[in-house]
Amino acid sequence: MDPRVPPVTVQVNGTAAQLLVKLMQDLGTEDPMAVLTRALGMLDQAVAAKRQGRRLGVYDPASGRFMDVVL
Repeated sequence: MDPRVPPVTVQVNGTAAQLLVKLMQDLGTEDPMAVLTRALGMLDQAVAAKRQGRRLGVYDPASGRFMDVVL
């Protein structure tokens, strides 16, 4: 990522704000950018995998199931 890109302000709706607060609590952080950066990083990986014809998801060894990240 280019460190010269200036910060931006993003407005989120109520549902997204509630989810952000929940995830902040789940991760034990008071920094919303820590959650947003992780989430955007995962989405970036999923988009890159799809573009390359690969899959990104979660594997559950107990059930043998693989669940794709939905884009």
